[in-house]
Amino acid sequence: MSLSRRQVAAAAMGAVPLAPAFGGSAHARGRRTLHIAGDSTAAQKYADAAPETGWGMALPFFLRKELVVANHAVNGRSSKSFVDEGRLDAVLSVTRPGDFLFIQFGHNDEKAEDPARHTEPWSTYQEYLRTYVDEARARGARPVLATSVERRRFDAAGRALPTHGEYPAAVRALAAEERVALLDLQALSLALWQELGPERTKKYFDWTATEQDNTHFNPAGAIAVARLVARESLRRRVLGPRDLRRLDEPVAESWIDWPEAIA
Repeated sequence: MSLSRRQVAAAAMGAVPLAPAFGGSAHARGRRTLHIAGDSTAAQKYADAAPETGWGMALPFFLRKELVVANHAVNGRSSKSFVDEGRLDAVLSVTRPGDFLFIQFGHNDEKAEDPARHTEPWSTYQEYLRTYVDEARARGARPVLATSVERRRFDAAGRALPTHGEYPAAVRALAAEERVALLDLQALSLALWQELGPERTKKYFDWTATEQDNTHFNPAGAIAVARLVARESLRRRVLGPRDLRRLDEPVAESWIDWPEAIA
């Protein structure tokens, strides 16, 4: 996904994958942690990026307090660059038995012009994702694979279009091969965008007076995708009813908070 100047700045500020405000000492309090490894569609955003919102920012509104979200997703990362920069190692260093590792990459793996991020769907992409799965399991954590959430793209007839090529299919195949729970966010979000249509979906993406962004979400979009994540986690028996709340209740956009960037 193309990075604006503010997104590049946010990525730089995310040089340390674990910000204390979004990780924390959950295990010291006897809680489990749901770690998110991913890209800008899930990542924590800061005050200078508002109203851009990652779905990981909204996920805690659907989880009970015994399950804490540690959002390690960072703008512009692929399954490869997240590993190469040492970010997966940092996540694993704070991962404990009983935790979850939700893994969502693909947007930046698709960038064939960038060898630092590009992976091929049926070879290197799967190989990197398998590393996340294996390393999580080695620490007693449960890996969960997610296909990439869809962009906002429609044809002239108003049909929502898939944009991720073979990458979602590669994730589905790997999940089946490794017997890993799969959250098919690509299919779920594509169906939601189709239901909403070309005009209504603008209210879910980062469309402002100065920017028309069909990849990143505003609060409404982040909440909608986080609800998909929560509901599918229940359906796939990743999480249980006691882990979840508000699946069918309103979540106010005003609950979203963009903290000041960490220096």
